[in-house]
Amino acid sequence: CVGVLLESHISFHTWPTEGVITLDLFTCGAATLLPVLPVIERLFAIPRPPFFEGEEVRKPGMLWSHKLRGFSAEMEHGDTYALSSADLGEDVLGDNTYDLKEEVASVQTPFQRIDIYNLIDPRDPSSSFFADYQRSLSNDGSYQAQHPELFAPNKVVFLDGVKQSTLNGDAGYHESLVHPGMFAHDHPKRVAIIGGGEGATLREVLKHDTVEKCTMVEIDELMVTTSHKHLKEWSDCSDIVGSAEWCVDDPRADVRYEDAVAWFIDRFGEGVDEKEKKFDKDDYKPFDVIIMDALDPQVNIPFTEMLYKQPAFLQSIYDSLTEDGIIVMQLGDAPRIHDPSDQVGRNENRAIITEHLLRMGFESVHVYEEMHSDFGDPWSYLVAMKNFTARTNWYSNAAQIEVAIQKKNQAHSLWKECTSFF
Repeated sequence: CVGVLLESHISFHTWPTEGVITLDLFTCGAATLLPVLPVIERLFAIPRPPFFEGEEVRKPGMLWSHKLRGFSAEMEHGDTYALSSADLGEDVLGDNTYDLKEEVASVQTPFQRIDIYNLIDPRDPSSSFFADYQRSLSNDGSYQAQHPELFAPNKVVFLDGVKQSTLNGDAGYHESLVHPGMFAHDHPKRVAIIGGGEGATLREVLKHDTVEKCTMVEIDELMVTTSHKHLKEWSDCSDIVGSAEWCVDDPRADVRYEDAVAWFIDRFGEGVDEKEKKFDKDDYKPFDVIIMDALDPQVNIPFTEMLYKQPAFLQSIYDSLTEDGIIVMQLGDAPRIHDPSDQVGRNENRAIITEHLLRMGFESVHVYEEMHSDFGDPWSYLVAMKNFTARTNWYSNAAQIEVAIQKKNQAHSLWKECTSFF
C-alpha cells in the first residue's frame, strides 16, 4: 500500500501471519519526523489476541531508523546539526538494529541541545536482553521482575549530537577522571569542577571525606536540572554519609551557573588586586584540586578554543591552585598507533594545552588512559601537579592505594573498585 502526499509518500508492507508490518515515511520538508514515532507505535504496535485464556501477550517491539537526506552536517538548519551528527544521527537514529531505542528527553537550552535515549543493542555483550527487559517491567514474580535495575537499558546522553555519557560507562569515566588526581593530593579540602553538568563528577569528589567545599562552575543551569530529572543515577549521593539524595544539595557543594572562563579570570586573573575584589572573600581562596570536565579538545567550536588555547584562562587556573595544587582534565579519545603527531592532527588542542601547562610552571605532567567509559575507544586524561613531590602519591603501589581508600571511607562499595584505575 502506497500513498502519495504532495512531494512526500508513505508506504506499508505487511506480513499478517508473521505479525510484522513495515512503514516507510518520506517527506521533503526540513522538519524532523521523530515526534510522530509515538503515534506510529500507538496505532500499529498492537498485540495479537491471546490464543488461550490467561496467556500473557507482550506488546510488539518497534525497530526504526530516522535519516536526513540532502542536508549538510555543517548546516545549522533547526535540528539538522544534531540529527545528522555521527554519534546521535548516524549511530543511533539512523540504525534500526537496536532492540530498544526510546527517547527519554530532548531539551534545547540557551547553550546546547540535550538528547537522552534508552538503548538496548543486541551487538553489545554488556547490554541487557530485550526479553529480560520486558519481563522486568511485569509483575510475574520472575527474577527479572524482582531486580529490574539489573536489566535496565543503557541510558545515553548526547550534547548537540555528540555522545557525552552513558549509564554503563558512568562509573568508569567519572571515577577515572576524579580519583587519580584526588588521591595524588595528600589532603584535598577545596575542589573546583569546570563543567560537570550531569553531577557525576561532583558525586565522585564528595566521596572524599577530606573535602570541605566543592565549587562546580557550570554555565548551563538547564543541563543540571534536566540531568537531575532524567539522569538521577549520575548525581545520586544518598549512599554518602551526611550527604543528600541529589549531590547538588550536599552541604559541601557550591554550584555556580556561570561561564567558567570568566569566573576564574575575574577572581584569579592577572591584575586582580585587593581593591578590585568584588566577590565573596571565599571565592578568592585557592583550590587544592581542579577538575575540568568540559568539552573534548577535538570538538571544533569557539568555546573549545577558549578552554584549551586562551593563555589568560589557563594562567588563572594555575594561579587559583595552592602551592601543591593539582589539575585534572579529560583529553578525549586516546591516540592510536597510526595517528599523526598531536601537533599536526585533530588533537592539536591536546598538544597546545600540554605545552601551556609545562610553560606555566607545572612540575609534573602525566597522561593516562582507560577503556571503561563506554565510548567505544580508550579515553585519555591529563593530570598536572604544581609541586614535584605529588609524584610520590601518583606512583603509589596497589597496597598503598588500598590504605588511602580505607582512610577515606566516607562512601560506599564503589571504593573497592577504584584500584583498577591506578
